[in-house]
Amino acid sequence: MFNFFQTKPLLDEESIQWMFDCFGWALRNFDPRVFFDETILVTPTNECFPGKEHSEHGKANLILQQVKRYAGMANWPLQLAQQQGGEMAVPSLPFAGAAWGQHALAPVTAEASVYLPVTYQPELLRNPQALIANYAQLLAHYLGGTAREAPPGGEENWPHVTELLGVFMGFGLMFANTAYRVRVSSCGSCQGPVAERRNYLSQFDITYALAIFSVLKQIPAKEVIKHLKKTLHPFYKNALKDVTAHEAELVRLKGFQL
Repeated sequence: MFNFFQTKPLLDEESIQWMFDCFGWALRNFDPRVFFDETILVTPTNECFPGKEHSEHGKANLILQQVKRYAGMANWPLQLAQQQGGEMAVPSLPFAGAAWGQHALAPVTAEASVYLPVTYQPELLRNPQALIANYAQLLAHYLGGTAREAPPGGEENWPHVTELLGVFMGFGLMFANTAYRVRVSSCGSCQGPVAERRNYLSQFDITYALAIFSVLKQIPAKEVIKHLKKTLHPFYKNALKDVTAHEAELVRLKGFQL
């Protein structure tokens, strides 16, 4: 009967600990100064994504270039193409210095033609948040590949790690807002095809990770909530309280700022 008054946890503690561990892994393997001093909360607004293009490819490339800049990977050699069947080989790019941040250098390679492929679904141009999340996860995949150590949970959890790393890089709002399939509307009275952003973490996991990001970056709750889909507002507010209660984990992560 005494358990009746106990608060049900938002997520299981194992998942929460894994997220804190992933943030710690990212801070150890990628310059923490970039996270604390340069990384911003990227919002789905014209302020963050200005400009217009008329062609599909032009729009997709405009968004990609902006995502690259916010991700701290502006100098990475990426080549954009529409999504097709089959897998493209991913070359290993050596870096002489920092790979991430506004002072990062381009990779050291004698081959000017070496690039990393980036693909997009034209249907997602009607849902830019989903497209941004897809780009961010792919860039997280490439950045994560430069880490010196394996991520928490091992390589078998790599898709989950890249989503969390995308949140760490500032794109948590787009990940949370598009955690389910999005249906592309083709007109006012009918429904278009379903364009998927395949997600591995639940919308609640991502929103909790967004709360960790916001607490570490000292971002006011109202600045997040006004861009977060309404169904996640109550969970986000509770997640903030829960994250703040994990004092030992926050002290450990904030220690990288020194």
